[in-house]
Amino acid sequence: MLEGIKAVIFDLDGTVVDSMWMWEAIDIEYLARFGIPLPPDLQKKISGMSFRETAVYFKETFDIPDSLDKIKSDWNEMAMDKYCNEVPLKPGVLDFLKKLKERGIKTGIATSNSKELAFAVLDALGLRPYFDEVHMSCEVRTGKPAPDIYLLVADYLKVAPEQCLVFEDISEGIQAGKAAGMKVCGVEDDFSADYREEKKQMADYYITHYDEIVW
Repeated sequence: MLEGIKAVIFDLDGTVVDSMWMWEAIDIEYLARFGIPLPPDLQKKISGMSFRETAVYFKETFDIPDSLDKIKSDWNEMAMDKYCNEVPLKPGVLDFLKKLKERGIKTGIATSNSKELAFAVLDALGLRPYFDEVHMSCEVRTGKPAPDIYLLVADYLKVAPEQCLVFEDISEGIQAGKAAGMKVCGVEDDFSADYREEKKQMADYYITHYDEIVW
């Protein structure tokens, strides 16, 4: 898997940290403020969108009266405590990151989350030193499944796309990595269990936890 690879780029939620479980609960609570029940297909519809794209979708779809900045601020506030105190690492990821550093392989984060939440959880779990670059989909024109965010991180790392390996837990993220011309490893996550076979077919590799990776 790592042969010829000079950089490894990770999605964050569901890939490095086990956090996907909390977003549905936040969406339920947030929409309830406006008397709106959670649509059963909401998570799939917004999967891969940047933080800003998701806010635009909520505002336009549910006719939310608040500004985009207010929507995003409310989400950050609702999620911050959970990210700092309740979100754990995915099994085996810390040892994997340490090995990458030991071998001089560059590392990056390409997340659809907000900057505030991404750095909060990385700091809470002591992960910031293990990543050379951390970037958000809001920095590019289009979120996943477009390849923009992965190409941006590769550019900052100064590594050609074909020498990058991506780790992703959702189908849209796998599509983004493949569209960027990178090798992609799918990561098991309870949130996307219904799409396990789809992820396996799309990705070059698939793991249930990072201890499975053979060096």
